Amino acid sequence: MLGQQKQRILQTAIIGTGIAGLASAVRLAAAGHQVTVYEAQAGPGGKLTQFSLGDYRFDLGPSLFTMPQYVDELFELAGENPRDHFNYQRLPTVCHYFWEDGTRIHAHAEAPAFAEEVERVLDIPGSRIMNMLADAERKYKLTGRTFLEKSLHRLDTWTNWGVLKAMLQIPSFGLFSTMNKVHEQKVGHPKLVQLFNRFATYNGSNPYKAPGLLTIIPHFEHHFGAYLPNGGMFSISNSVYELAQRLGVKFHFNTKVDEILVENGKATGIRCGTENHTYDQVVSNMDVFFTYEQLLPNQKQPKRILNQEKSTSALIFYWGIKREFPELNCHNILFSENYPAEFAAMEQGEMFEDPTVYINKTSHLVSGDAPTGKENWFVMINAPCHRDQDWNELEAQTRKRTLDKIKRILGVDIEGLIEEEFVLRPPEIQSRTGSHLGSLYGTSSNSKMAAFMRHPNFSRRIDNLHFVGGSVHPGGGIPLCLLSAKITADLISKEGS
Repeated sequence: MLGQQKQRILQTAIIGTGIAGLASAVRLAAAGHQVTVYEAQAGPGGKLTQFSLGDYRFDLGPSLFTMPQYVDELFELAGENPRDHFNYQRLPTVCHYFWEDGTRIHAHAEAPAFAEEVERVLDIPGSRIMNMLADAERKYKLTGRTFLEKSLHRLDTWTNWGVLKAMLQIPSFGLFSTMNKVHEQKVGHPKLVQLFNRFATYNGSNPYKAPGLLTIIPHFEHHFGAYLPNGGMFSISNSVYELAQRLGVKFHFNTKVDEILVENGKATGIRCGTENHTYDQVVSNMDVFFTYEQLLPNQKQPKRILNQEKSTSALIFYWGIKREFPELNCHNILFSENYPAEFAAMEQGEMFEDPTVYINKTSHLVSGDAPTGKENWFVMINAPCHRDQDWNELEAQTRKRTLDKIKRILGVDIEGLIEEEFVLRPPEIQSRTGSHLGSLYGTSSNSKMAAFMRHPNFSRRIDNLHFVGGSVHPGGGIPLCLLSAKITADLISKEGS
């Protein structure tokens, strides 16, 4: 039409290159924004980075990959074939579980095979597994698109029939029970209850307090599947970073953002050192606590939200092991003999004397992650978040307890097999990744209202300011961080229309 003005291209700043920041950059660039990303570190990825110890390669952070469709979707939005840039393999066995009495269960990815394994090992009906997973699927289908894929803080989310239908079935979701109680009721056997209770750790929660609705988590692994990307977990963030570059996104590394500029109730840009940069939109992938404390010091803070209980953290040993252990899978759990006491200890800010040990090794699937005949072990022990504990002492105690447990269960003293070692503790998790108190998943999900109490993906007081990542809705973990980017991009689109 003659005289019609060309629509102005929106300028958007993103703070942080965690996977949620990278995914936001891709989504907004694909929608026509000119996007610039600022990162204080030397490279992209946030927790989803990598490093080497001698001849061993390690992923620094997340080791489990589910819901790969959320990554594929980013490439499809850009008009690209994901398989040209990012590939992964589905794990036929999700996890190997070990107990001190010699019991071992291989959790096959396919539900019927998993059920058969449980029936063979524990001598209980495999139908309990099938019923448990069917219940998880039902809950996910009724609540997943609402609680995970939409903002819970906008009225329009709650004004459709699908949401109302889900709300009518709230009593059947276990929302007013706990994960542990639901598992005791549905699977009964103590070892199987413990196996399913461990899914609470996927978002840093306590299964004896977290609501029963979280029993949907196994559905992600045994329906959608567990995967390992070719090249390791870092290839997730790296492939999305390269995609963003192809879309014209500009990146500034080693560039710390010091302030989000606000004028008349609107975010107008950012300040880096003495330089101000003007933008139409600002998206923070920084932990929401530090976003307010460091970047918005003169703005009113949502203290009730920011002071909520934090998720658990972790004590992680990265070990280069000069031997192979064929009995170990990619993912392995060596269970504590007293699971309730372990979580009770963490509630008190302590490390338990008999910790559950998680061992991840990628070297048998990813060529080059370890020399021939050797393995890269990512050994994680759930830990309380940082509250000024003596981590030097806790590290030494936990290392010995972990080695002792591995020796009891695998029958091998591995201390002499460790030829490379690096340790990551909650204080360093905070300093390296910007996670408040070293919590891995932001706010805990121990309350039945936790999903509603997380910080929204937008500011209620400051226009044009949005938030993504594990410290805001819908929560921590790769799939949820990717969904936070999707929710935020949709919100920005609606606000601009």
